[in-house]
Amino acid sequence: MTDQTQTQKPLSTKDRLIRSSSELFRERGYSGVGVAEILKAANAPKGSLYHHFPNGKSDLALAAAAWASDGMLRLITAAFEPATSFRDGATTFCHKLAKLIDISDIWNNCPVTRTLFDGPENTAFRTTTEHLLEGWISEVAMHAERFGSNEEEAKHLAEHFFILLQGGWELARLRRSSNVFRNLPVPG
Repeated sequence: MTDQTQTQKPLSTKDRLIRSSSELFRERGYSGVGVAEILKAANAPKGSLYHHFPNGKSDLALAAAAWASDGMLRLITAAFEPATSFRDGATTFCHKLAKLIDISDIWNNCPVTRTLFDGPENTAFRTTTEHLLEGWISEVAMHAERFGSNEEEAKHLAEHFFILLQGGWELARLRRSSNVFRNLPVPG
C-alpha cells in the first residue's frame, strides 16, 4: 500500500546516532566532537551508544563514515547511469554534489576523510577509509569501462576524478562556494 498521506517511520536510535554523528564529524572532525554532543544531537539515551556500538565513539565513526560513503555511491550511480559519456556522468556528478552542498550547506570537507583521518591513528580507521574510497574509485572506474576505457585507463580516469573532487572539497570550503564543483575540469 502506497498511501502518500502515510507518515514516515521515525529513525531508530542507532540510525539517529549514525546520522547525527556523521554530520558532527563532518563539521568538526572526529577529535572535535564529544560523546555527550552526539547523544544530545541524536536525542539518544546515554547507554544506547555502547549498546549499538560496543567500542563507543570509534565504532560509531566507522558506521557514520560507511553511511556517508553509501550516500556518495548512490550519487555516483545517479549521475553516471543515465549518462551518455564519462565526461557527461562526471559533470552531472559535480553538479549534483554542488546542489547537495547548496541544499544542506555542507562546507566542511569530504564526510569520510574528515571523520576517519581526523580520528585516532589506528588500523581500523585506515583500512575502512581505504576500503570506502577505493569503492568510490571502483564505481567510477566501472562507468569509465562502460564508456569504452580499458581497465587500466578506467582506473586512472577514476583516480584522476577522485583527486579533483578531494581538491574541490578544499577549494569549495575555502571559497564557501559550490560553484567550485560546477566548474571542475572533469576528465573524460
